[in-house]
Amino acid sequence: MKTSLKYTLFFTLLFLYGCSNLKYLEEGEALYVGGKVKVEDSLLSRKERKNLEKELEPLLRPLPNKKFLGLRPKLYFYNIAGEPKKDKGFRYWLRNKVGEPPVLFSQVDLEYNESILQNYAENKGYFKVRTESDSTRTSRNRKVTAEYTVRPGKQYKIKSVTFPSDSSELSKNIARLQRRSRLKVGDAYSLDNIKDERERIDTRLKEKGYYYFSPDFILVQVDSTVGKQEVDLIVKVKNETPERSKKIYKINETYIYPNYSLTADSISEDKSYAEKYKDLTIIDTTKTFNPRIYDRTLYFKKGDVYNRTDHNLSLNRLVNLGTFKFVKNEFRVSDSIDDALDAYYYLTPLPKKSIRVEVLGKTNSANYTGTELNVNWLNRNTFKGAELLTITAFGGMEVQVSGQNKGYNVFRFGGETSLIWPRFIAPFKFESGSGFVPKTRALIGYEHQERQRLYTLNTFKGSFGYLWKENARKEHQLNLTEVTYVSSGNVSAEYQAQIDGTEETPGNPSLARVIEKQLIFGPTYSYTYTNTMRRRRTNTFYYKGSIDLSATATGLIMGGNSDNPKQILGVPFSQFVKLENEFRHYLKLGSDSQLASRIIVGVGIPYGNSRELPFIKQFFIGGTNSIRAFRARSIGPGTYNPNVEESSFLPDQSGDLKLELNTEYRAKLFSIVHGALFVDAGNIWLMNDNENKAGARFSSKFIDELAVGAGAGLRFDLSFLVLRLDLAFPLRKPYLPEGDRWVIDKVRFGDPDWRKENLVFNLAIGYPF
Repeated sequence: MKTSLKYTLFFTLLFLYGCSNLKYLEEGEALYVGGKVKVEDSLLSRKERKNLEKELEPLLRPLPNKKFLGLRPKLYFYNIAGEPKKDKGFRYWLRNKVGEPPVLFSQVDLEYNESILQNYAENKGYFKVRTESDSTRTSRNRKVTAEYTVRPGKQYKIKSVTFPSDSSELSKNIARLQRRSRLKVGDAYSLDNIKDERERIDTRLKEKGYYYFSPDFILVQVDSTVGKQEVDLIVKVKNETPERSKKIYKINETYIYPNYSLTADSISEDKSYAEKYKDLTIIDTTKTFNPRIYDRTLYFKKGDVYNRTDHNLSLNRLVNLGTFKFVKNEFRVSDSIDDALDAYYYLTPLPKKSIRVEVLGKTNSANYTGTELNVNWLNRNTFKGAELLTITAFGGMEVQVSGQNKGYNVFRFGGETSLIWPRFIAPFKFESGSGFVPKTRALIGYEHQERQRLYTLNTFKGSFGYLWKENARKEHQLNLTEVTYVSSGNVSAEYQAQIDGTEETPGNPSLARVIEKQLIFGPTYSYTYTNTMRRRRTNTFYYKGSIDLSATATGLIMGGNSDNPKQILGVPFSQFVKLENEFRHYLKLGSDSQLASRIIVGVGIPYGNSRELPFIKQFFIGGTNSIRAFRARSIGPGTYNPNVEESSFLPDQSGDLKLELNTEYRAKLFSIVHGALFVDAGNIWLMNDNENKAGARFSSKFIDELAVGAGAGLRFDLSFLVLRLDLAFPLRKPYLPEGDRWVIDKVRFGDPDWRKENLVFNLAIGYPF
């Protein structure tokens, strides 16, 4: 046996021994290592027994110390830290923040757990359940497992469901809800289903104007004497239900207090100076807001029957205006009209003007490290209509302290102004039935970028369009026009030499496209769907699709082709159609683990005035949020090899088509530390041949041209941000000769030369997808 292997085994055994926590127990104490539930009943099928066991075991308390790979590291850290002498310092942090105290068998109440299991089983329809408990000791009586035996008997089924049949209006409305009842004949009895049914009835009655009704006023009587393992359910309205809870209410007056303070009694009941606007009464002596914003935001109109949907939508829209810090609402019985409610809205505005300063640190897989300063000035009520004006100034730099790009630092600065109206500014009327306010946005911006020793770029942009949400899952963004103009300057002789080449070294004319003047204008549209906020679901999805059209109408009018492009103000305009689709799937494997996958498919079709997409609109691949085993923008297009050894800097590779596939297993390790294993694949291609980039055109062999990488990473979830560290290496290099592209057999973690050439470290904020 080799010496290194001996040492490895020795330290492994030492670690395993050290992680044995039993030696820290006091005399007579035993470590509780968990409980097991066994369902025994010949009347149940094996599947029913196993399913019931899965439901019952998580109910046992207390929970044992957490395990990882068969060990209990959190308990080990607690033990080795010992009792700290003061409530701070490393030992205190290790014991109380990282570690956790032992869960002793003396803390386990077997009878209490028996009653919990019995109650749960009875609530599921097992009315004749019996439970027993015992314990098993191991490791010289220092470890204890609790064992519970449950004999549930046959589960009771629903024989019939009866809804109210008296002549009152409330009973009639409840009876009309029977068709979609959660209580169905033939289903197993379930107390949870009964509770859900009461909530459902209450929700539906709220939609019909029963503002003061409550689920507690619904009684479901259970008769278990009607047959063998069967029950009758009788739905009733409790006799003690208050009279006002049986009435349907309409909306009378609506009062709005736009300057309500949480810290002071700022509500004035004196309405003599109130302002009337349509059906609204606004108590605002300072006239902070134009009254029309309330009319557009609130759904209730005078005379409407109260319903919970409009109630919640109105509150959501007030919050989504982005102008108010707090929104409070209440309804009171009207003094002037019978069976009517007056609505009151108390709104606490955010400061009208504010300034925010952000300092960012960043790094990427091309070994660039940098910083950025952003200064944002906001006006949240620019024209008294809750318009949001944002003026941003930014500046930053990225440097590479070592590597091929050392000295080619990047400096950038610029500014941006955007104005958002909480409505559609359009010749047509747009009504949104969601709780989100539709918005119109206008934006202009400028950025100056200097790539030291190479060139400078000046970018001007502007857009005008709309944003709206159908609901929390579906979002649309339509820019009627989006204009981008890019011009270059200060092109160095070194960069020009890379374009032209020499007698010994061929040039790279494609680099000239980076510094070409570019004029892009046209509409864009994107649609986003996501249900990832539903964390209890096993499968959740995210989809974003976008389309970008440039100079479609202009091209039809002016003509032009890539050999003789037409110009506007001396600049050839770009003409293309660009489509991009991103689909993500999240499979929940357990409470602290999931499998995340992503597919990106993008295609840009240049035509008319353009032979390729403009550089800033092309696709790129590789880097911290893409294929992490390759440097940013270093892959492709196709099998093209940029031969960076002969270049003094790393060029950005771009393409007209993109395919990317990622999958990542994520699991919580302990505390704030999460781990990940991932595989990434993809590439980019050109639509047309490029004589300067052999193998760059898309073909039927695209599957054989995918770059593939794998790796592992750690994520530190600090709640307010996630710090991500990934280490990846290539499995397939598309630029190698056909047949030699898979390099799995060449992986040599012990070889320093291999590590230097292939291992890529990524430091980033947030998850890659």
